[in-house]
Amino acid sequence: MSTQSNIVAFDGAATPVTHTMIPISVRVDPKTSEIVALWREGVTTVPVYAQITVEMRYKRLPSGVHQVTKTVAVPVMEAVSGQNAAGYTAAPKVAYINTVRTVGYFHDRSTIAERRLARQLSVNIDGAISTSVTPVTSGPVPELFDQFIMPG
Repeated sequence: MSTQSNIVAFDGAATPVTHTMIPISVRVDPKTSEIVALWREGVTTVPVYAQITVEMRYKRLPSGVHQVTKTVAVPVMEAVSGQNAAGYTAAPKVAYINTVRTVGYFHDRSTIAERRLARQLSVNIDGAISTSVTPVTSGPVPELFDQFIMPG
């Protein structure tokens, strides 16, 4: 079991910004029996409920197939534009959440190399990568998708 550590990623802005997600918890979901790991960005000027989150889940289905899921959720805050006639300025709230979820289904007989191939093809297609790149083999997502290792 790997240690749950920070996840650092650049966003897709014109001037890229680094986002650091800090470990929050690893638990077993009592409803689904999935192992769930959660990270949240630690921006001090943004409410906790409005922070970017990363969630990873692992579950072995009754068929023996391993289901692994990575979800990235990016809340978007309402724009607060001044105060009303009584001088009250509303607290900002989350307007909506943009979410990307990647799910892998891997047979019990699949190998690490086969799972890594499927994951890397997906990543390369997502990034429009048309040249040879060395697959990333460490970190929370490759460990989950390739080796079924959840942080702890």
